[in-house]
Amino acid sequence: MDTFVCAIEQPTALAMALQALAANAALVAPTDTVYGVMCRFDQPAAIDQLYAIKGRPPQKAIPVLIGDPAQLHQVTPMPISPIAQALIEQFWPGPLTIVMPALSTLPTVLTAHQPTVGVRLPDHAWLRTLIRQSGPLAATSANLSGQPETGTVTAVLAQLQGRVELVIADADLDRKDPTGVVASTVVAIDSEQGVQILRPGPIVAQIQQLLYERFGIRC
Repeated sequence: MDTFVCAIEQPTALAMALQALAANAALVAPTDTVYGVMCRFDQPAAIDQLYAIKGRPPQKAIPVLIGDPAQLHQVTPMPISPIAQALIEQFWPGPLTIVMPALSTLPTVLTAHQPTVGVRLPDHAWLRTLIRQSGPLAATSANLSGQPETGTVTAVLAQLQGRVELVIADADLDRKDPTGVVASTVVAIDSEQGVQILRPGPIVAQIQQLLYERFGIRC
């Protein structure tokens, strides 16, 4: 397939992205950390396509991006834990993925048959606008599995050219130092195992400080 690149400032960018998602297609769009490849979170066929685009092993679950905390109830049981709430209040929107209990109605291909789901509210205004209109999105970094994460459109196309139909290009993200591209910090909250940091990411020290000061948790 041909890959079309649309600049984020183009008036048609949002409509094109919504149209692709409504057709159960996957697209590449910028986040506040790296470029991500994403699709609707509730459509197994679209999520299957996401795995195929990346060559991602099926046992690796795919996180979900939300556009507003009000969308949390679509992916995790409410109310959420006090620890999750404290992390959300302090670090969302931002580079923090929280692994929480998954609703039983979520596609098993999304969760890789696990009882949890990773959720993030990105600090990217355009992307949040998209997600508020489209609903939560299954999203993972826009690179082939095992290859470096992508912080520029050039890097995206080098890996995914012809694998996706639409790339939304963000010049602000492209201008960032590519050597400083870092994916989000991932924290798992479990009633039995407590809190675990699964991926350090850019804000791990701040998270550790909050958990210790508020809850006496060291991790």
